[in-house]
Amino acid sequence: MKQEKNESSAYDPKLVEDSIYKEWEKSGYFNPDNLPVKKSAKPYVVYMPLPNVTGTLHMGHLLNNAIQDVVIRYRRMRGYKALYLPGTDHAGIATQFVVEKELRKQGINRFELGREAFIKKVWEWKEKYGGLILEQLRKIGVSADWSRIRFTMDEEYTKDVLDAFIHYHKRGLIYRGVRVVNWCPRCGTSLSELELEHKEEETKLWHIRYPGAGGGEGIIVATTRPETMLGDTAVAVNPKDARYKTLVGKMVMLPIQNRKIPVVADNAIDSSFGTGALKVTPAHDIVDFEIGERHKLPMIQVIDERGKMMEVAGKFAGMKADEARAAVLDELKKLGLLMKEEPYAHNLAVCYRCGHTIEPIPSEQWFLKMKELAKNAIDAVKNEKVKIGPENFEKTYLNWLSNIRDWTISRQIWWGHQLPVWFCKNDKEKFTVSIEKPKACPFCKTCEMEQVPDVLDTWFSSALWPFAGLSKEDVKKYYPGNALITARDILNLWVARMIYSGIEFQKKVPFKDVYIHGTVLTKEGKRMSKSLGTGIDPLKYINEFGADAARFAVIWQATGQDIHWDEAAVMAGRKFANKIWNAAKFVMSNHEGAETVKKPVGKTVADKKILAKLAATKKRAEKNIESFELSATLKELYDFFWHDLCDTYIEESKKQLADAETAESTKIVLSHVLVESIKMLHPFMPFVTEAIYQKLPVRGKKFLMIETW
Repeated sequence: MKQEKNESSAYDPKLVEDSIYKEWEKSGYFNPDNLPVKKSAKPYVVYMPLPNVTGTLHMGHLLNNAIQDVVIRYRRMRGYKALYLPGTDHAGIATQFVVEKELRKQGINRFELGREAFIKKVWEWKEKYGGLILEQLRKIGVSADWSRIRFTMDEEYTKDVLDAFIHYHKRGLIYRGVRVVNWCPRCGTSLSELELEHKEEETKLWHIRYPGAGGGEGIIVATTRPETMLGDTAVAVNPKDARYKTLVGKMVMLPIQNRKIPVVADNAIDSSFGTGALKVTPAHDIVDFEIGERHKLPMIQVIDERGKMMEVAGKFAGMKADEARAAVLDELKKLGLLMKEEPYAHNLAVCYRCGHTIEPIPSEQWFLKMKELAKNAIDAVKNEKVKIGPENFEKTYLNWLSNIRDWTISRQIWWGHQLPVWFCKNDKEKFTVSIEKPKACPFCKTCEMEQVPDVLDTWFSSALWPFAGLSKEDVKKYYPGNALITARDILNLWVARMIYSGIEFQKKVPFKDVYIHGTVLTKEGKRMSKSLGTGIDPLKYINEFGADAARFAVIWQATGQDIHWDEAAVMAGRKFANKIWNAAKFVMSNHEGAETVKKPVGKTVADKKILAKLAATKKRAEKNIESFELSATLKELYDFFWHDLCDTYIEESKKQLADAETAESTKIVLSHVLVESIKMLHPFMPFVTEAIYQKLPVRGKKFLMIETW
């Protein structure tokens, strides 16, 4: 573990980091059950946001895991049974997408293979590549308890997931129904609104006249999707809009289809958008579907699951939706009903995985009723059982839960937890719910029951992570946990769902603190993306400058706002690691028998000043780490070490060491301040501080990692 090359050289992380990490892991101290703490010691649990098995390290992982590791290392040194719980997520859509892509290169598609053979291929892929990100997390210095690692498709975890489905079904919270869902034609599955990405699209707003059914001008609607008008079943206006009061309740003619449809009044309509009149297509828009339900409108589907126009679209049948758009507009021009078109920019919904445009379509799916569950999650935060910080994210959380729709939990893919639902082959409306296949059909008594092919949304299983990620014995010891540290983009996707799941299944909130950190953007403020060529591989910095420098850089810049990445912070981190190393060499070279376990008795003004400054710095560091203000903590530790210790006290100590009267006391003070400084810096820069600790003439513990703060 010691840097064995030229002792006068600068600190070289390449010579120590891998060996130090191996020694840490070998010690077993990442496992809280092995820590040398009192039997009465309290647990402190940090839950790792599960990386996808398809994942490789990116800057967001570096930031997220560096913050978590600071928190868990601090708590470990404070004498807690500190558990940093790691795992990986099976990432249904993402993993299936990757494996299908690999198979296509070999000229194979999953339908030719069949479900069983395809899933076998996915498991093979997972065994080969699924642990890559965990090895990369080790490179950062993540001190997770790898002995407890869980995968969301492990046998025990799977049982918990299926038990949760059965529990919700027994409670009457799961139902099957036809609703308009967000559908990805490429992935062939439904998605929740939280799994969509939005990209700005320059399009047009087309103004189309729907003539009065008995003659007359009728009404003009404005739309960005003229191809869906073939399935319109009404035109809606706001009841307070004076322009259309005389038209409400009247009939207009749907162009091209020549079908009579009503004009209805609904509060969901924004009078300021377009003409203030909205074409209502209940089959192809979620808001329109809800308007349709309120006004008992029929639902006419014109776009299928492949994104193509259906027979009911008449002469446009078989066209892709975008082709149909152009053809419908040409037809409207011929009919003299296209009144106006104007440039319009809007956010287009696309699949978060493949980037394909989303088509809202009606689909028979399985839903989880959210009203009661959402209320539990709202109350947990309002009653301060869970604290979300920074405070502005609490509002985001509460707003989403207050306006939540029932959750579409079924997905039409093969990789994942297949629903524990069994249908009677002779009556498809009848089904039973159980983990095991029923030996005999309880309905017709003769058929061999068939399992529904759908799998559960990946977020359904990851919502159970705080307890399903633990063994039944560990749940007694380590549930509920303490901290959940994550990015804002999964506050609703994951955090809210874990909170109500914990309350539902364990009768307790899963954690007390939720800390939301910023996003790492490019220096220009753009989103980092490998596909866009704006991504940065953190391993580049780790390999060149060391993990401590990379950790220093992200935490230094993590002030709570989004980070406009500046790699100059990595160089600053590298210089600081070297400063710590050289300061330690100076202190140890002047040690000459002064034991680090001795408590210093300051004699000089300089001694007293540095000891007072050390105590004040430590006190503020404790307060700031516990409130997740890590950037502020690191900056204060940096100032203390570089300026107060190195620039001021070490320079002063050179004179004091030369004076026989003050030399002994100075040695003790130097040793004490160095040890206390590397303790405080250890959670942030674990490798260089551990390397120094291992060189100390006298050590209190085997590792700095388990030293007493």
